Amino acid sequence: ATDGSLRMNAIERKFSVYGQTLSALEWPGRDDDETAEPVLELHGWLDNAASFSPLSTYLKRPLLALDVSGHGHSDHRPDGVVTHLVDHVRDVLAVVDQLGWERFTLMGHSMGAGIACLFAAACPERVSRLVLIEGLGPPSTDGKDVATNLRKALDDSASLAGKRKPVYARVDDAIEARTKGFGGLNHEASALLSERGLMPVEGGWTWRADSRLRLTSFLRLTEEQVEGFIRAIKAPTCLIIGEQGMGGNGMFDHRLGWLEGASIVRLPGRHHLHMEAPESVAASINDFLCATDAIIED
Repeated sequence: ATDGSLRMNAIERKFSVYGQTLSALEWPGRDDDETAEPVLELHGWLDNAASFSPLSTYLKRPLLALDVSGHGHSDHRPDGVVTHLVDHVRDVLAVVDQLGWERFTLMGHSMGAGIACLFAAACPERVSRLVLIEGLGPPSTDGKDVATNLRKALDDSASLAGKRKPVYARVDDAIEARTKGFGGLNHEASALLSERGLMPVEGGWTWRADSRLRLTSFLRLTEEQVEGFIRAIKAPTCLIIGEQGMGGNGMFDHRLGWLEGASIVRLPGRHHLHMEAPESVAASINDFLCATDAIIED
């Protein structure tokens, strides 16, 4: 482990991307690591950049964790616009272009891992290494179900105006609610996400996240298309699976064969194991990064 005190205070960053302001947290490298290849981190659905705060204590590289559009402190997409997962891929390209990163390591958790897979497949010359945590490609819809799925999305969208976000009288109430979210979270991890994910409103606190994120997706890739993206990934890849998470349930097993030569790491932990067990997850990531440094330098 590194000296965590050197990585506690993140720097807030802002990027102007297609009419939106996207926010990020940056942890510069230590003096002896600041020339190392940077790492872009993409969080999971309804999470935010603080998802990577625990890992930042133990990872030695320069890190930048993006608040994906509609999450954290980033803007929401314009009113009336339908959002798609692939839109985030274009955002990522715009951000790394603004940073001047020609080559970088890309890391993603859950939804962020899906975005990372799409980006690494479409822009292989930009991604030197890929780290996936509890995710391998985006969710898919069977071809025979796409029409039904679209109808549900249309109905969901039409009913959105009548829905209101929950309001919590106390921040602690929101933190407790978040611990019961997808995959489960301990109190410390929930508090980190809630601190960045809440905003004050009349009567208390509510979530900053765009309400449209909870709607049925208008269009998802088919599994055949997901396979095409995963097989197109050229970067050395490390996939970290939580034994009590989605990966531990075998959700990605049928996709593993599409990712040639990947390092598969299975660790005790739930879906947010990078937050709840950051030291062991970071150790695996550091091992992978060190092992591939020679390849990247070549």
